[in-house]
Amino acid sequence: MTSRALAVPAALLLAAAVAGCAPPAPDGADGPAPGTVSCVYRPDGTPARPADPPPAEVAPGSVRPDWVITTNEGEIPITLDVTGTPCTANSFASLATQGYFDGTTCHRLVDTGIFVLQCGDPTGSGTGGPGYVFDDELTGSEQYPPGTIAMANVGANTNGSQFFLVYADTPLRADYTVFATMDEAGLEVVNRIAAEGQDGSSPSGGGRPNNAAELLTVAPG
Repeated sequence: MTSRALAVPAALLLAAAVAGCAPPAPDGADGPAPGTVSCVYRPDGTPARPADPPPAEVAPGSVRPDWVITTNEGEIPITLDVTGTPCTANSFASLATQGYFDGTTCHRLVDTGIFVLQCGDPTGSGTGGPGYVFDDELTGSEQYPPGTIAMANVGANTNGSQFFLVYADTPLRADYTVFATMDEAGLEVVNRIAAEGQDGSSPSGGGRPNNAAELLTVAPG
């Protein structure tokens, strides 16, 4: 059988030899950019919808901060805290880019004691996730005023894809990573959904919104 190896001209061989004598690159020249954060996304079950884990290295400026959640009731512009919660922002942006949230519903509304609309589970059951979990990014002084967007969890360091939007002052312990905020226009959208109430079906409080509460798309703002 005839080999498909290509003949290399003598001039190229000389050039390669010269290049091979070049001085070594300075230490760290090929390493991460200054300010890069390393995140750990641990496998956790089967994803509710096919999704790849986010990149583990988050370089400054690599995550877009401005996004728009388009719902059946209108648009919710949000701003990710890419500096304070880089791993959470990275995960949300990665999932949104993959269309993970598109065409899903917010499965839980709580309108007594705390005031949140919970979203981010493509199964609509409250049990689905992206197939990985990651650690909290907390300061210990988190508060949850109207306009806050925070990660839902089932205990410390169990963040996945589910998040909640706060539409009125909500007294919660500082156990939930606050990774984004929504503006007044977005808050009005959430309030319209909340105004229709919920069916009381959730054992942990609240229930499925009476409004369809559908996330049509999550796209860059």
